[in-house]
Amino acid sequence: MRNALELVNVMMLVYLVVLDVAYGTLALLGWQAVESFVRRRPVRDYELVSSSPLSPPVSVIVPAYDEQETIVSSVQAMLALHYPSLEVIVVNDGSSDMTFDRLREAFRLVPAARVPRSAIDTEHVRGTYVSAVDERLVVLDKENGGKADALNAGLRYAWTPLVCSVDADTLLDPGALSRLVWEFTSRPDTVAAGGIVRVVNGCTVVDGRVVKVGMPKGLLPNLQVLEYLRAFLGGRIGWSRMGMTLIISGAFGLFDRAAVVAAGGWDPRTIGEDAELVLRLHRHRRDNGLDCRIMFFPDPICWTEVPSTARSLVHQRDRWQRGLIQMLLRHRGMIFNRRYGAVGMLALPFFVFFEALGPLVEVTGYLAFGLSCALGIASGQQILRFLALAIGFGFCISYITLLMEERAFQRYPGWGSLGRLLTLSVLENVGYRQWMALVRSRAWWSQLRGDRSWGAMPRAGFRALSPTVVLPRLELVEPLDPLAPVPPVAVDVEEHTLAG
Repeated sequence: MRNALELVNVMMLVYLVVLDVAYGTLALLGWQAVESFVRRRPVRDYELVSSSPLSPPVSVIVPAYDEQETIVSSVQAMLALHYPSLEVIVVNDGSSDMTFDRLREAFRLVPAARVPRSAIDTEHVRGTYVSAVDERLVVLDKENGGKADALNAGLRYAWTPLVCSVDADTLLDPGALSRLVWEFTSRPDTVAAGGIVRVVNGCTVVDGRVVKVGMPKGLLPNLQVLEYLRAFLGGRIGWSRMGMTLIISGAFGLFDRAAVVAAGGWDPRTIGEDAELVLRLHRHRRDNGLDCRIMFFPDPICWTEVPSTARSLVHQRDRWQRGLIQMLLRHRGMIFNRRYGAVGMLALPFFVFFEALGPLVEVTGYLAFGLSCALGIASGQQILRFLALAIGFGFCISYITLLMEERAFQRYPGWGSLGRLLTLSVLENVGYRQWMALVRSRAWWSQLRGDRSWGAMPRAGFRALSPTVVLPRLELVEPLDPLAPVPPVAVDVEEHTLAG
């Protein structure tokens, strides 16, 4: 038993060294990408993209299932985006609450015929509606089929060359679209782009917009603020710099519509439809000899509400891990396949060994190391090495991430916020990280027994924190032309705070 424990401990130390080197490399690449972004930011004319009539039209697809608390404010934020040619397609995916009624009341929906533009199969669409207040808003009412099916329904009815997938509980900065569209206009080989997702808990929200950034009150949302920063600034930027982006968050992603249709749209059979689509785009484009640039944009442009209870957080992370496992299993033929370049030879093996199998290795290592300490097998030197690799290096990565945040964005103002984030970077590595490893390990059991549950997340919501907006009445005389320009609608609401 002693020999077995010592072998497991050595293997765990080697694993931690390799993992830390990999994460350290990604963090350094992320730092270079952020530095490059900061230097080039003054010469990127996002204002021109947001005002030019030559900017490519965009359809924002918002799948909504039981989102009555946030849907009105979210749609208001979408319609307030600074972009010249825009339509917002809200897909009510058979909601069992008042989601559709809230939309109909707030935006004065009226039935309007709309012809599908692609042949992707979806659940039955019961009706199509447009707003009598703002012609850019289209609402599809359909039978429930899941998020991927709702996105495909929006894709069927979208008429623009670019489509943007957005969660119904997401708030976007007004200039969000122009920043991502710039990537498509500057590089024609771009087929998908994503950006940083930030935590809205604790922020001040006015008229569906984040006007003041703040830290949440609860410990779990605070830990997720740091976790999101490290995942995006310390991970995805590095992968993007190497041309190996595998994940674009379902909260906000911009895609070439023709490329998505050609690849088959979002897959309703997986619960990680956002990441699976990105990997399928890589595969489909390379199989057909087409260019495929999928990139991650470092500017903060998207805000989402994160779980505030342990139960909802466990459901979310279990679902994310199952989605990753399904994606890798479905595209296992790409792993170590030279045909798919660096994505197949480097990125996918990394996600297999460190993201999918990593939690199992960590939990096994923690148990073996704890047992070794209890039996007096582990020496003092071994204990120090383990703690340095498992905790100390994790803190260093978080610290580098915070430096990147302060260098480029400074969205959490004041020494108080910075001090809290530094404190969280220590707490996260002592307890929280181990708990998350256990939760993600359990996802393997959920996957093996065929669990396809989504897991509900209770929300504080935006609608409850903002009064219903009284919109001007417009008479709908004739069918609406989606290509016709529509003046923006002015709204006026009071300021309220979303507390985490």
